[in-house]
Amino acid sequence: MNTTQSDIRIGVDVTNPGQFFACCGLLELADRLWGGAEGWFDGPWFHIQSTDRGVEEAALPALLAEISKAPLTQLDPDDDFASPMLVGGPFDLTLNWWKDTIAGGSELKVWTGSMCSVRIARAMQAASRDPALHTDDLLNARMVVFDPDDADNKVEPYYFDSRRGRSANPVDVGFSPNKLDMQTMAYPAVEFLCLVGLQRCRPMPADVPRRFDYYTWTGPCRPCVLPMVVCGVLRAGRARGHQFENAFRTNRKKHKSFLPGNPIGDTQ
Repeated sequence: MNTTQSDIRIGVDVTNPGQFFACCGLLELADRLWGGAEGWFDGPWFHIQSTDRGVEEAALPALLAEISKAPLTQLDPDDDFASPMLVGGPFDLTLNWWKDTIAGGSELKVWTGSMCSVRIARAMQAASRDPALHTDDLLNARMVVFDPDDADNKVEPYYFDSRRGRSANPVDVGFSPNKLDMQTMAYPAVEFLCLVGLQRCRPMPADVPRRFDYYTWTGPCRPCVLPMVVCGVLRAGRARGHQFENAFRTNRKKHKSFLPGNPIGDTQ
């Protein structure tokens, strides 16, 4: 068990790849906001501590308030479906990992050209203003998410959260919730923070198509070393590995979703 004092602690299910990469995203944004932050896993918790600020300034509600109000800019005004995005000040982070065909980012893309990715990101970010998400259980807070520019229209998530992906697969449930236009619940903190986390942190492709390995860690780490830690190349304390599938969730084999991760063994 890591005994380092942390400023923030949130509950996490590490078998849910969406939650895992959401933790990476939250650490990334904390590091940029505070000028330095470290994070680590400890059982059912993910910890973040500031390296340059006091505990009072590093509170979770303050961090989430900054995240939820940061300007989110569509960098390609002619592409509503796959444009890179800029999470503006105080973070100044460009998100474009789904355009990466060299390091495998494009293989993790779960949406297709029919889904407006920028609209989804803005809706999930705006939903994070809800006080229900400003607690250590924010990754389990679920709600129907609406378009911040049109409160009468709901917005479906990316399907990073494996709880959502598993229930949306027509093979599993016997029908397609999408085709019936069902008003279903999303996990907005997971969806938005996972989108952020995958910019720096990518899982390791497995030998099977659309399957990926990722590893937790128990020693405090800065975001700059996470690409190697997440892939299991660099150890930071005890590592727990999981493998998940970016599975097709429709019979037409276009839209995908992250499925739960299966353990692949612990390492020292």
